[in-house]
Amino acid sequence: MSAVDSIVCRQADLNDLAGLARLFDAYRQFYRQQPDISGAEAFLRTNLERQRAVIYLALEQKPQPDGSPSFLGFAQLYPTLSSVSMREVWTLNDLFVAAEARGRGIGGRLLSASAEHGRATGAAFIQLSTGTDNGTAQRLYEKSGYIRDTEFLTYSLKLENQPCVE
Repeated sequence: MSAVDSIVCRQADLNDLAGLARLFDAYRQFYRQQPDISGAEAFLRTNLERQRAVIYLALEQKPQPDGSPSFLGFAQLYPTLSSVSMREVWTLNDLFVAAEARGRGIGGRLLSASAEHGRATGAAFIQLSTGTDNGTAQRLYEKSGYIRDTEFLTYSLKLENQPCVE
């Protein structure tokens, strides 16, 4: 079995919360946030329980020695709407692959699972953004068919002294 064949991507549920929260906390730390595993778990639990997000996981098919799954990466999508197309749109807000699992095609697999979800729900498109200095992610997105927007600028308004994380 090749390294890619040993990976499965599937939609996360509440049973995945502990492993997913560890990945999500690592993702936030990548963006220079303080570790907060309990906050990560609470945030993800709310998203899953209220169906505010759809989360895809990349897992090693072979479980760890203790029988638990090996969580390799995740993609989190949020629903929104396009007034122009009068259809649903998905925002791929979070994509993360654990450092030790990078270079195995996991990011591409998560993007494919996200695209399939968008097609299955009849969405007009999937949108995402990344840092101007994140060349690795930009290459992955472009390789996966995403097109860099050259028509619109994106603006953000920071509210009530809350940190603005991009």
